[in-house]
Amino acid sequence: GAFALAEAGLLDGRRATAHWQHTGQLAARYPKVEFDDSVLYVDEGDVLTSAGLTAGLDLCLHLVRRDLGAHVANQLARRMVVPAHRPGGQAQFIDLSVPEADDAGLSPVLEWARRHLDEPLTVDDLARRAAMSPRTFYRRLQAATGTTPLQWLLNQRLARAQSLLEATDLPVEKVGELSGLGTANNLRHHFLKHVGVSPSDYRRAFSRSGLTGDPLTA
Repeated sequence: GAFALAEAGLLDGRRATAHWQHTGQLAARYPKVEFDDSVLYVDEGDVLTSAGLTAGLDLCLHLVRRDLGAHVANQLARRMVVPAHRPGGQAQFIDLSVPEADDAGLSPVLEWARRHLDEPLTVDDLARRAAMSPRTFYRRLQAATGTTPLQWLLNQRLARAQSLLEATDLPVEKVGELSGLGTANNLRHHFLKHVGVSPSDYRRAFSRSGLTGDPLTA
């Protein structure tokens, strides 16, 4: 796909990505394009590129999240049994292969964590609940999800905050508290860093009425 876009001149002067095996060839053939082989996908507004098959799913979920909000994207991701949100800037080189060990034992503790995001949670807490050592829990979660336990928690809390901003009129301070992101200032910091907009701007863009279902289960 990136070859076709570049050949048509649609990527000239833009940043784009593709699978890391092909970006060298692309960069040599199309020097007017800024190819980045370290990310999953790039959103340039009207032209978007991704790094491969799995990253293509991440890009599709990004589009759903952008157009319809976090709640719909999270529900779709659950139906597809894929991570709800891997940001485009995440590295391509994370090993997302299926772990050799059966990690069904992670599901109960991760579901429990999603229900208790508003509480202080540590890797030790989650490992203890999973009946694993912290080191084993860290390794198995990273193998299963492609991210660290703390980053996984942050992603879940951001998703919870997005759902609350979309589906409720709760003050930003309360959204920070219920999502486990703490103060309003801390919520704003993480939103600006990871979502790219402030909580207030996100709410204005995605707030909706007539929600069906409980946003806290998203």
